[in-house]
Amino acid sequence: MPARKKKDLRQPIVIGHVQHRVADIAKAADWYESLGVSGIVRREDFAVLELRGGTQMLILKATERGKRGAAAPFDFMVDDVGATCDACSKLGMKPTPIARGSIHDRFEVLDPSGYRLTILSSHASDLPV
Repeated sequence: MPARKKKDLRQPIVIGHVQHRVADIAKAADWYESLGVSGIVRREDFAVLELRGGTQMLILKATERGKRGAAAPFDFMVDDVGATCDACSKLGMKPTPIARGSIHDRFEVLDPSGYRLTILSSHASDLPV
């Protein structure tokens, strides 16, 4: 493992990319950007979005149709789950009611391809990310 720079307190490893295969790349990219994910590159055959910490989300064309309501292959954590749920509602995303849990509070929305995306309250450590 390479040594870290003395002033850099971040962990030495980050998830680089996650892939999400969707029915309509442009529609999915627009939808995820409306949630606050940053758009980096957009082409006809793929899009690259970026999450906090630098993880990039690759939006790719699905080779087969997914089952509506299937769980997305990832979830999101946010600092304020209530405000995020309210924002999703204002965007017409029809979020489920917030379920309170012992570790996370959560709600779900359907993305444009019909995947069930879980959005959770954050429990990230105090370490720099």
